[in-house]
Amino acid sequence: MPELPEVETVVRQLDALIAGRTINQARLLRAKLSPDCSSKRFSSLLQNSSITGITRRGKFILVDLSRGRTLLVHLRMSGRFMLLDEEAAEPKFTHAVFHLDDETKLVFQDQRHFGLMKIVTSGDLSNLKELSKLAPEPFSDEFSPDYLRFCLQRSRRSLKETLLDQTRVCGLGNIYASEAMFVARADPRMSADSLSAIKTKRLHSAIRDVLTETVELGKTIAIDRDNIGGNIYGNGSEQIWRVYGRQGEPCSKCGRPIRRIVQAGRSTFYCAYCQR
Repeated sequence: MPELPEVETVVRQLDALIAGRTINQARLLRAKLSPDCSSKRFSSLLQNSSITGITRRGKFILVDLSRGRTLLVHLRMSGRFMLLDEEAAEPKFTHAVFHLDDETKLVFQDQRHFGLMKIVTSGDLSNLKELSKLAPEPFSDEFSPDYLRFCLQRSRRSLKETLLDQTRVCGLGNIYASEAMFVARADPRMSADSLSAIKTKRLHSAIRDVLTETVELGKTIAIDRDNIGGNIYGNGSEQIWRVYGRQGEPCSKCGRPIRRIVQAGRSTFYCAYCQR
């Protein structure tokens, strides 16, 4: 599932490509993509709407529209956007199409069928159930070392599981949680409430650092209209991963093999010697 840096890359490229365009027509092809809205209403609400900008909240994409509406999008496992010429064939697993005023169409493709779209009143975004419980953005002033300490001390789950909780830390997933814990030298298996104040401060810095380096990497990805946001994992991010996906390879710090364990059904990669 895309994490904050990947979503940020999609947002920036979408904004560059379609901000200022008008949606002449919208078609919802898979009803469950937008469960709160019929296909007819989906089309009616979006028709003749101008796209004023694209932003992000956590892992959600927010397409700001005229007439006080916002299209909320979550890519989930396999959702992606494509910008095609109007006459181009729509690929398999196309679940929504937005026909734009420059004779192009924005296609949402989702092979795994887990994506989500929701049309909401922009003024109600802060009260939306998908957004209202999200933790502060990791680059915001609200996400401070004291805030992180407060959250961790109130969780008896493992540190890794707690970091994946979007109501406590926003934007992290398997990759960057593993990376941040390695940088902070924190054991992913330990109970979150047992992390010391010193290591919590290190972890706070590590979260920001690993997210920042990948967000910056995303800025180097050329826009591919057939896969907006591109494949950040194929653009060198795997070369900067310290532990993720490196089971059995030598730790960059101590040379001992990186281990892989499963926590709550998700893979965690770590160095048992450096992270304790």
